[in-house]
Amino acid sequence: MATLPQMAATKERQEAANPTTTTRTLVESVTNWIRVYSDGSVDRLGPPEAAAFMVLVPPYDDPRDGVTVHDVATDHGVDVRLYLTTTTPAGRRPVLVHFHGGGFCLSHAAWSLYHRFYARLAVELDVAGIVSVVLPLAPEHRLPAAIDAGHAALLWLRDVACGTSDTIAHHAVERLRDAADFSRVFLIGDSAGGVLVHNVAARAGEAGAEPLDPIRLAGGVLLHPGFILPEKSPSELENPPTPFMTQETVDKFVMLALPVGTTSRDHPYTSPAAAVTAAEGAQLPPMLVMVAEEDMLRDAQVEYGEAMARAGKAVETVVSHGRGIGHVFYLNWFAVESHPVAAARARELVDAVKSFVDSH
Repeated sequence: MATLPQMAATKERQEAANPTTTTRTLVESVTNWIRVYSDGSVDRLGPPEAAAFMVLVPPYDDPRDGVTVHDVATDHGVDVRLYLTTTTPAGRRPVLVHFHGGGFCLSHAAWSLYHRFYARLAVELDVAGIVSVVLPLAPEHRLPAAIDAGHAALLWLRDVACGTSDTIAHHAVERLRDAADFSRVFLIGDSAGGVLVHNVAARAGEAGAEPLDPIRLAGGVLLHPGFILPEKSPSELENPPTPFMTQETVDKFVMLALPVGTTSRDHPYTSPAAAVTAAEGAQLPPMLVMVAEEDMLRDAQVEYGEAMARAGKAVETVVSHGRGIGHVFYLNWFAVESHPVAAARARELVDAVKSFVDSH
């Protein structure tokens, strides 16, 4: 299965062999990751060290380590990937709705980066399944497009619970419906996906929102959420970069994702205090915020938890400590499998998420 860098290289060779009369110029780029052109086209790349994480994992019906994986085109205009557990306990179990990261501009729910973690997480948390949303990417689809997609996935899940979705006939959707406790639906997201957890929950909980019954949002899990502060903080300036996060990605991805014309980092979609202020009138579920000590966005993540507490919202913040414990470290299976500290912190992170889900 090809990686995205390989597909981008093939596209470049094809374009070079078949030049067109259309002239396009480069208007923005993020080194090794993305190039945006004047005609609106976008090339998505990836550094060689990230190639293993960007492999697109195909779905499969035959169980592997207690999970099957299915891709579903919903009748709400959004695609989802289902991780379904194969155990058959007597009672119904919670459902997780997952939002992938990528700075709103990159990645896919089918990346091995997520598959390796979430297929295992579905089993470890003993949930009925995980619904991973295929998000629209910026800058072609700027915010709130990803928020809209997350909300559409909840509306689809509501219709599945009610038996009114056209996708009920899909064998995997039927399995999910038979096993799920729809009164215990949790949102979970990595990095930019963690920011979406807040925004999607706020959309669902605002006055006059379309009802989700019989679905109840029981909680939200923000894993190293990609909030940014209005001004660069010490953690952003001093913590080391990772293959997936550098000063440049922090500076550019969010600005490529925010609505056209945005010039400030202090936007209610992505700035922690502004996001909480914008959601003051919404009914939010309890939130768990996982923070990494050496994450460049650590200070913004801590500020989100503090802002939520000041606003009287239910929130718990847990910090993973240790040298080398940076942004979404738990998704880097090479580090987790080879580094004792990373392995221990990843185990603690999963245990914290499990405790949170079990208690709500």
